[in-house]
Amino acid sequence: MIFFIGQSALVRVRKVGWHRSLGWFGAGLATVMVPLGVATAIIMARFDTVQLHQSGADAFLSIPFYDMIAFGVCIALAIYWRTKPELHRRLIFLLGVARDLLVDRRVHKVYLRALPVLIVGQSLAVYMWRHNPSWWQAITHVIMG
Repeated sequence: MIFFIGQSALVRVRKVGWHRSLGWFGAGLATVMVPLGVATAIIMARFDTVQLHQSGADAFLSIPFYDMIAFGVCIALAIYWRTKPELHRRLIFLLGVARDLLVDRRVHKVYLRALPVLIVGQSLAVYMWRHNPSWWQAITHVIMG
């Protein structure tokens, strides 16, 4: 969060060169966060199952897995479109719908295309967690070992 706020502040005070230089650190940080998030989710699910004897920890893996997929795709697209500020900032700052409505009085096309996909993906992740279909159970049993 501190990095995001710092990057936003650099753009706000028109230090775009610094923003771009530090952005490569952010790209590296985001790249590490995705596999780290997946690994943490697996380790915690194993801990919850083995140490805390909780049931359903494996089914919950759909939530952090989807979060890492959505985060990774948004960051990858933001890096790809780094020379297009209108797209870049909206992929980094997904709560920008409110900002667009307040400032521009309309929702940007990035949100009109991305948010339905994110909502469907999150709905599928919640379905997999709550209903734990047999195909998801087979996948999580392999992951959990």
